[in-house]
Amino acid sequence: MTTLHNPLPGAIGVSHITAYDWPAPDGACGGSPHMHLACTEAYVVTAGEGAVQTLTPTGYTETPLHPGVIAWFTPGTIHRMINGDGNLHVTVLMQNSGLPEAGDAVFTFPPHILADPDRYAHAATLPGKEGPAVEQAARTRRDLALEGYETLRTATRDGDPAPLHAFHRAAARLVAPKVAEWRTRWQDGALAAARTTGEHLDALAEADPTHLSHARITTSTPTRAAGYGMCGRRQEYEIPGTTLPYYGE
Repeated sequence: MTTLHNPLPGAIGVSHITAYDWPAPDGACGGSPHMHLACTEAYVVTAGEGAVQTLTPTGYTETPLHPGVIAWFTPGTIHRMINGDGNLHVTVLMQNSGLPEAGDAVFTFPPHILADPDRYAHAATLPGKEGPAVEQAARTRRDLALEGYETLRTATRDGDPAPLHAFHRAAARLVAPKVAEWRTRWQDGALAAARTTGEHLDALAEADPTHLSHARITTSTPTRAAGYGMCGRRQEYEIPGTTLPYYGE
């Protein structure tokens, strides 16, 4: 059971990303293309220069990133973070904290891997937290995701939506067994936070200030710095009073 005694506002998730500076086969430096199936994500750029490449049924886009930019994208948006100057830093805000942590992300691996849950899990899972073997596995995972991504991007640019729609179907099949757990996390997290606001509004409409007597402040610092994420090295947070690890970007 998910416990969210004092979540971030709206029960969102947060992390800090230092974008990968590893060159990919196409010459760009950056992370692993992937998409979320139920959660909107936002990038708040705090340092450096770069871009986010996005791919949807409406086409391919490359959006510049620089300090002060906030870019966000809805479920189904395939995205790839590009480190333009080697110093791109982004604070990531993620809807429905608890769902991404439970696996609401699918890499753009080639179709034969997406079709086999065991092969997908093997390709997506890193062999630990730190060390040269973990870094190499993260690079290999990134390049495998790029292999499938290039096929999707080329087809979309050529006006053929079929491969992208096939990827959507494969991704939905992969996550379907997890949805019951996701629903519980959503109910205990974001939905509970929204309902609490409704209760506060009901009380205030009656000039009842009782909930204000429970006011408090909570702070958190990264529980593990520089882990290997999908887009870069990340600082993770475990918010006090919760039982949620960060899955993240």
